[in-house]
This record gives sequence, C-alpha cells and structure tokens, in this order.
Amino acid sequence: MRGSRATELPEDFWIPIPLDTNNITSLSPFLVPQDHLGSPAFFYSMSAFMFFLFVAGTSINILTIACTVQYKKLRSHLNYILVNLAVANLIVASVGSFTCFFCFAFRYMIVGPLGCKIEGFSATLGGMVSLWSLAVVALERWLVVCKPLGNFAFKPNHAIACCAMTWVFGLIAAVPPLVGWSRYIPEGMQCSCGPDWYTSNNKFNNESYVMFLFCFCFAVPLTTIVFCYSQLLLMLKSVAKAQAESASTQKAEREVTRMVVVMVLGFLVCWMPYASFALWVINNRGQPFDLRLATIPSCLSKASTVYNPIIYIFLNKQFRSCLKTMLGMSGDDDESSASQVTEVSKVGPS
Repeated sequence: MRGSRATELPEDFWIPIPLDTNNITSLSPFLVPQDHLGSPAFFYSMSAFMFFLFVAGTSINILTIACTVQYKKLRSHLNYILVNLAVANLIVASVGSFTCFFCFAFRYMIVGPLGCKIEGFSATLGGMVSLWSLAVVALERWLVVCKPLGNFAFKPNHAIACCAMTWVFGLIAAVPPLVGWSRYIPEGMQCSCGPDWYTSNNKFNNESYVMFLFCFCFAVPLTTIVFCYSQLLLMLKSVAKAQAESASTQKAEREVTRMVVVMVLGFLVCWMPYASFALWVINNRGQPFDLRLATIPSCLSKASTVYNPIIYIFLNKQFRSCLKTMLGMSGDDDESSASQVTEVSKVGPS
C-alpha cells in the first residue's frame, strides 16, 4: 500500500509503486485490476460508498432543480445561486461518482484514458463551480444582511452574473489539464481520476498548476466564506445584544450560529484533506505515502454533492415546504413557522 514517484512513464497514467519491471503495461490501471495496490475488500467498500454518493447526490440535486422550476416563489436571487450549486453537484454525482463506483467495482480504470479525462474534467469542473457557488452564497448573505454597500440591492441579474462567473472560474480550473498544463490521470487506487499531483514533470508544470488550484480555487473561496460569515455572526450578536429580552432574536442567533459552524466545517471536511494532500505531495517529492491518502480525500470531496443540498437547501423552510407539496406531503406547518421567523434569522439559509 505504498506509493512513490515514478519516472519515464507513458503520458496517460502513473504507476504508484517503484518500477521493478520492464513491462510497464502489465500494471496499467487501464488494462488490469490493481490488486497489487490493495485488497478487494477496500475496492468494493469504496465502490459501495461511491454508489451511495451517486444515488443520493443525483436524487437530491434533481429534486432541488425540479422543485425550483415548479414553484415560482422559489425563484429568488439566492435560490438562483443554490440551483447553480445543485447543477454543479449533479455533474459531479452523475459523472464523477458513477464512474468511480463503476471502476472501483472492477478494481481498475475500466473506462480507459478518454473516460479518465472525462471523469477528471467533470469532477474538477463541478467541484470548482460548487466551491465558488458556496463563496457566492456567503457573499450574497453578507451584502444583503450586513449592507456594507449601503442601499445596494442584490437582484436576480446580479445572481445570474455571479452564477456565470462560477462557471468561468470552473472552466479556468478544469480546462488546463486538457491542454498541457498538468494532466488528468488515475489517482490513488487508480479507480478515480484527477489532476496530476504526483509526478514532477517539467513538460506539464504540475507544481505550478497545483499551487494555482490551491490559491485560486481553495484559499480564495474559503477566505471569502470565513470572512462573510464571521461578519454575519458579529452583526447578529450585536442585534441579539440590543434585543436581549427578545426570545425569538436569541433563538435566531443560536440557529444561525449553528448553521454557520456546520457550513464551514462541512466545507473543510470535504475539501481540506484533498488540498492538504496535494500540497504535501508536491513538497515531498519521492517520499512514500499510503495510497488511501490519495483515494479517500478524493471521495470525500465528492461527498459535498450530498451535504451541500442538505445544508443550503433542505434546511430552507420555504424550500422544504414546496418540496413536501411537490412530493404530496403537507407543507403547511413549515409555511406557518417560516412566517414567524424574525428578520434577523434571514442571516441563515432558512
């Protein structure tokens, strides 16, 4: 279960063990099961996990999109961004998670080099759009609630422009490996694909691409999220202090504080391991590492397709009410409780 940097390899894959054979194709992750890397039980357990992410992520995000299309009252500027997030999650779940489920079941990248590039590109594009959408949600909440720009009103056209921006940023991150700046290759246990963190290859400039992703597509969105939500919490605490005798305001503070903590922790749990592993690899060339450290972070990042809708959408009382109605369930209780929510509780998605 150890991996190390290999050299002089074909450009479409990387063998994560010391080379001790002249017949490198005998170990190709595109041709044979990678049983030399781990037990079948590990491959099958990862396949089951990815199948769960595929089913849950696809179902939840399709419901999110369908519900928003059906009910006009959900078509607010914030919900435009949340639907954009759902579309990005749907791409990752339907392409990335499904491909990984399929390949883990066969214990190698059975879809071939082209399928590897498609899976790597789709997962990277959807993941980056998702990350930037979370940052836009945080920015929208800050602008609407804290009003740092005074009377500026965040309108639907602003939301649409921000959604378009997330896709531009996602393409900026996902396209370079297709055109020579880094590359998409099998990663970890060789059953999922992503940018090449592993090899030091001057031709592909892998190190510079990894640093670009870390700074532009992880550090910047994370900084935006932490800053905006910290400002929201400070504002909310000041409101709660001024209305110390208001039970509803105090309850709103507790609910929003809990929501913000869950949002930031969810972001970190899904993306910090992946970003940290990539940085460790490029700064410790030649050092052996457990291949599960490359596989598990990649799968955790795909888990965001399930937790994102739950946190940002299904905890929205208005959306939850419409979803219950669409599914033939009663949504009256949620509507009545939503009408009683105080103005300050609008800091959170609910």
